[in-house]
Amino acid sequence: MNTIRIEPHTYSHSIQGVKVKPLADDGKEVSIFYHGPLFQAGASQVYLHCGYGDKNDWVQVNDLPMKQVNNGWEKTLHIDAENNLNFCFRDSAENWDNNSGDNWAYRISC
Repeated sequence: MNTIRIEPHTYSHSIQGVKVKPLADDGKEVSIFYHGPLFQAGASQVYLHCGYGDKNDWVQVNDLPMKQVNNGWEKTLHIDAENNLNFCFRDSAENWDNNSGDNWAYRISC
């Protein structure tokens, strides 16, 4: 897995229509921006499906509604764990965008 350091308060490069922006210096609050296929298909609601831990064994899994913003969907959340935040997206019709089965991961480190 490639690791890219993201400076606080700056969005990462877009990966398949997804960008992450740490909002705190410790990386524990992030904004996730989505401009992927569900947005492009005109989804009326997009959810951030997320959990912590190993990419194949998520815990504390939640579906969080995202807010529609200019040119995409956005969700800000506080990170409650000391490891990886794994995530993908779905719409209200249960169409999924999981990065071709790889999902996305945000590694929490200071």
